[in-house]
Amino acid sequence: MPPAAATLGWELVDADTDAGSIEVEFAANQGLTNPMGNIQGGFLAAMLDDTLGPALVATLDHGRFEVTLELKVSFLRPARVGRLVGRGRVVHRGGSVAFLEGSLTDSEGATVATATATARIISTEPNSG
Repeated sequence: MPPAAATLGWELVDADTDAGSIEVEFAANQGLTNPMGNIQGGFLAAMLDDTLGPALVATLDHGRFEVTLELKVSFLRPARVGRLVGRGRVVHRGGSVAFLEGSLTDSEGATVATATATARIISTEPNSG
């Protein structure tokens, strides 16, 4: 697991590679809060990025990965310390670009943030473009 995902308390719940969808959980702890005691928006954005990217990666062949080109986040309500659920999906995938969307919900099922992203599919193999 990447260190950033570990910091966010990332855990895979379910992935549907055929549908290009994923569900993950985050353990949002006190170390991620702002002065008001809510989860800081930058961490929510990182959680959404760590939801949408893996939704795409789960559909890719070995030796392929994604890099986020653009991420737009809408913050809908404060997120508290505790479990947050990320759900993401691939909206459209072309040759090397994909469009993604997703949301974060709190333990009561209320949506705290949503996001859309554009990602580029790259090779992790040396000299293969």
